[in-house]
Amino acid sequence: MDFRQDQEPDVEKPIIIAAMQDMGNVGSIVINFINESLRTKTFRISTTPFPTYVVDRGGYIDLPDESWEYRYTDDLIIFGGGKGQPQSTAELNALCQDVIDVAKKYSTKFIYTLGGFHTNRPYKNNPKTYITTTSRELTKQMEGLGVDMTPQKSIITGFNGLILGFAKKNEIHGIGMYGELNEPEIPQYRAAISIIKTLEKLTYRKFGDTSKLEVMAQEIERKFKS
Repeated sequence: MDFRQDQEPDVEKPIIIAAMQDMGNVGSIVINFINESLRTKTFRISTTPFPTYVVDRGGYIDLPDESWEYRYTDDLIIFGGGKGQPQSTAELNALCQDVIDVAKKYSTKFIYTLGGFHTNRPYKNNPKTYITTTSRELTKQMEGLGVDMTPQKSIITGFNGLILGFAKKNEIHGIGMYGELNEPEIPQYRAAISIIKTLEKLTYRKFGDTSKLEVMAQEIERKFKS
C-alpha cells in the first residue's frame, strides 16, 4: 500500500469512523453519506500499487481508481468508503495498521467500524444494527445503552472486521456496528440508515438528514419488485 499525506487535520483526540465497501455496500454508503453531509476535508490518501480487479467496458477494459481517503471535521476522522477494498492479506493488514498509526498520532481513543450483517430474519423496513466491541467491559457499557449486541459467535472478515482486531491489539477501544440485510448483492440503504441512527446514539453527534437514503431504499425496492 502507498500512503500520501497532504496536510495536518485540525483535530484534537478525534474518534475515527473507518469502513470499506462490503456486502450490500453498507460500509461505503454510510461513509460516503457522512463525508457528504458533514463536508469533510481530505488530508491523507491510501492507494494500492496493483489493481485488485479490472472493469470490462464491453470489448475493452479500464483500471479502477482504487484509492481511499482519510477525511476530517470537528474532532472526527473518517476513513474508507468508495469502491472495493484490498484483496491480499498483506495489503489489508498494511491498511489496517495505517489506520492504527493515524489513530495513535492524533490520540484517538475510539475506532468505530460498520458493515452488513447477513440474516434470514424478516425485518420488513426496520433492520436492526448489531454491535460488537473489543472488550467485555465495553460490551457491558453498550448493553446499558439499550442497543442490540451480535446474537451469536461468528467470523467477521475483511477490513470492517479486521480493524477491530488491530484496535484491540493496540489497546484502542473498538466498536463494530453491523446492519441487518437479507440480500447482500443489493445496495442496502435501510441497513445504512439503521447504522447511522445507532452511531448518532453512541457518539452523541448528528450526521445529517437520512431522507435521501430513504428515497434510495424505496427506489431499490421498486426496481426489484417490478
